[in-house]
Amino acid sequence: MVEEFDQVLNGFGTNLRAALASGDPAALGEALAADLAAVHTSAEMVLFVDEFDRIPFDGDLRRFAPALIHSLPPQTQIAISSRLLTYQPWYDMVAQGDAIVLGTEYRKDQGMFTVEENPRPRLEVYALGRGHALVNGLPITNWDGALPRNLFFFFMDHPLVTRDEIFATFWPDLSVKEATNVFHVTKRKISERISMKVFEGGNYELTQYSGGFYVPSEKVIRHYDVMDFQAAIERAMITSDEREEEQLLRQAIEFYKASYLQTIEMEWVTNRREQLRQLFAQALISMGRLHKRRGDHLEAIGYFVRSLKETPEREDIHRELMNIYLKLDRIEDARSQYRLLVETLRARLGINPSRESQELYQLIESAR
Repeated sequence: MVEEFDQVLNGFGTNLRAALASGDPAALGEALAADLAAVHTSAEMVLFVDEFDRIPFDGDLRRFAPALIHSLPPQTQIAISSRLLTYQPWYDMVAQGDAIVLGTEYRKDQGMFTVEENPRPRLEVYALGRGHALVNGLPITNWDGALPRNLFFFFMDHPLVTRDEIFATFWPDLSVKEATNVFHVTKRKISERISMKVFEGGNYELTQYSGGFYVPSEKVIRHYDVMDFQAAIERAMITSDEREEEQLLRQAIEFYKASYLQTIEMEWVTNRREQLRQLFAQALISMGRLHKRRGDHLEAIGYFVRSLKETPEREDIHRELMNIYLKLDRIEDARSQYRLLVETLRARLGINPSRESQELYQLIESAR
């Protein structure tokens, strides 16, 4: 990015080039903001970033993005196009008013409860947990091997996917011809697993090929708990009605029965599992903050403690608990929370608490 910007804006990237050597995500964010501030223009400037979900939504991003946003010059904004904007750090930014959602897409469950002249099989898929599927209420218990089951869940979680993406995920070391043969055999087994549960007979494919992509088949109606979970959080994120927000967050928390596909350890599954875990933690945090605003401190504590089991490195949530304990005059609990924060940050990240956390601890100590 620095090199491409420098070709258009002569001299761009002085601060970024210096910060790249440190490898510190927060320093990189501040440096990018400083370089944008150095661009000589009197007009407002928007940096548009497309396909942002190609970047891993990990701890580095959660440090980089806030540092960038909070350091931007007044005349500069960042516009991001992504399918995963409900993940951190965006959720907190929207909640705090630092960011707004310009548009989102609401998806229905493709008529799960619609009465039709020509009934289609109802496929219910539950991936939050060990992972199981039902066709018209009947469970699929025999997948004829692990590969058909794994590809089935991959298709469910990737409603728009190319053949190349499938091959790179499942058969990266096979030739295209070999991968094609294995793919079609596996895909046929999935179709057989679905079709044998339909009493009327027929052949029911999970996917269909259209415009270079494998997309959901129109012959089957899908219900997928992961999509319901995400949709509830997306709607909670943008609603201005607190009661609706609470209802949607409760729905999302109830949907998350356990971590994603616990019995599969493929890379795409572990990455997705981490994304959904972060999203679940954010739902708990949002519910905790909602109760905190209402003065329901005990309820807030419960949600914040649960969220830290999912994301123990969230320093801001440790501070939320410390502040509540201090307000309730539970000084020893506040001190214990700080000690836990210190241990967690050193063990996981090799760093000490921020100045803000240290100052809060000094305030707690002075209240003894």
